[in-house]
Amino acid sequence: MKKTLPKSPQEVMQWKWEQFAPLYEELAERSIHAENVNEWLADWSRTSEWVDELENRLYVAITVNTADPEAESLFNAFMDHTYPPAREAEQVLKKKLLESGLEPEGFEIPLRNLRAEAALFRSDNLPLLAQEQKLANEYDKITGSQTVEWEGEERTIDQMNPVFQDPNREVREKAWRLARERQLADREAINALWQKFMPLRLQIARNADLPDYRAYRWSVMQRFDYTPEDCKQFHSAIEKAVVPAAARILERRRQRLGLDSVRPWDLSVDSFGKPALRPFQSINELITKTSAVFYQVDPQFGKYFDIMSEEGLLDLDNRKNKAPGGYCTEFSASRKPFIFTNAVGIHDNVQTLLHEGGHSFHAFESAYLPYLPQLHYSNEIAEVASMSMELLAAPYLSGGKQAFYTPDEAARARIEHLEGSILFWPYMAVVDAFQHWVYENPEQGSDPDACDAQWGALWDRFMGAEDWSGLEDEKVTGWHRKPHIHQIPFYYVDYGLAQLGAVQVWRNSLADPKAATAAYRQALSLGGTRPLPELFQAAGAKLAFDAETLSEAVSLMEKTIEELEELIG
Repeated sequence: MKKTLPKSPQEVMQWKWEQFAPLYEELAERSIHAENVNEWLADWSRTSEWVDELENRLYVAITVNTADPEAESLFNAFMDHTYPPAREAEQVLKKKLLESGLEPEGFEIPLRNLRAEAALFRSDNLPLLAQEQKLANEYDKITGSQTVEWEGEERTIDQMNPVFQDPNREVREKAWRLARERQLADREAINALWQKFMPLRLQIARNADLPDYRAYRWSVMQRFDYTPEDCKQFHSAIEKAVVPAAARILERRRQRLGLDSVRPWDLSVDSFGKPALRPFQSINELITKTSAVFYQVDPQFGKYFDIMSEEGLLDLDNRKNKAPGGYCTEFSASRKPFIFTNAVGIHDNVQTLLHEGGHSFHAFESAYLPYLPQLHYSNEIAEVASMSMELLAAPYLSGGKQAFYTPDEAARARIEHLEGSILFWPYMAVVDAFQHWVYENPEQGSDPDACDAQWGALWDRFMGAEDWSGLEDEKVTGWHRKPHIHQIPFYYVDYGLAQLGAVQVWRNSLADPKAATAAYRQALSLGGTRPLPELFQAAGAKLAFDAETLSEAVSLMEKTIEELEELIG
């Protein structure tokens, strides 16, 4: 079989289903038994990896340039003509392995996952899932094309972020309102897209014989270790343990800035009255300095990052017609990750690259595992990998020739990160609680006006310390501006749970940095071969939803913020 597989990423980009089909047919026809099951699994993995790599490379192509018609055409052709038969063929092989009763060593958790996938599979859903992905791409096209004119030049919404840090309040308010006005201009377009998403998703759940779309997503995301009720407990814990801390942060900001209230355009400006942090002037500088940070966390991480830089596996700058946000994907057959961000020269860009770097190290550390299903780790531990790296790297933002900051600036950067992390939990609760409401109440959830009202109510519940008076339309359409809601439903609580795990990893590093980093690497190397609670435990943390664990984390973060404030001159 190895002779018939693609020989390179360049070659697989030319492949169609006709080239993959014989490989799957041979695997389906081959008899399997205890003596040859490992060889069969290896051949299946190699085939699946190339299909997976082709899909991910095509996805990268349409996100790095959302206005590229050829890339869009190739991606759509894959979704229409390769994705459905490949899923059908994968289902045949899953059933073949499961019906054999064979349980290869180190394959217990992948087998559990394969059983869930096989039970969920429906041929009728394949064209619907392809259509859903096309709608997700349409969301990127809408948001990726949003630009404003500022100081005589066209700027993307992301390129306006540095202006939101301007010490002149009138300037940043004008910029904030201009950006929101442009986003609101697409209100009807995104509402119309939402009204296509919802019936499609409800039909997908019905086809899978599940009571609702949330149950479908729970199965897709293989959440065996917690329930929707656990998520709601987490929301309540955030309301109890974190919302008051968030209010304290905003009150300090209000006092330092001498304001009557903290408005949305007051959230990014430096509250100490100092110039905004400008950690890099070019993408090459961002790469060089980030590499230096990773080498200090662990030399192996620096080497991994350098490989990505040398092999063109980084696309970091912001530009028009580039999809928003940031991600790290994996090219499974090549066993290499790819990082995508939208950097514009602010500290948040540094945090994003550290975050995505953590994801990439997960891919490198687990690349030795022989079978693709072993590489399918849960979202929650994936985000522990990324969020822990943000915190483990924090001590190295200053010091050395390639440092991002002076000690004073680094203290401000770390305060910004820790305060932002505390403020994130209530926002995460809004996003996650909104999605539970949408799919528990699908008729109302299909109505954009009802969605606006629910988002506004949740915002007031968790984010009430911010002053949005007179900004009702901007507030209630916040769900338009969170891509996860539209593109990967229910993938947001993962960040909240992972951040709690990451703070525990960081806490361990304060006592013993080397031991904490070693445990972190060990957890990443396990890939998807252990249950989620065990993966958290391997990293030195516990999977938790309770107010007590959250309170301990918030206390450590607030204590550290106080200590860092003393370093600011």
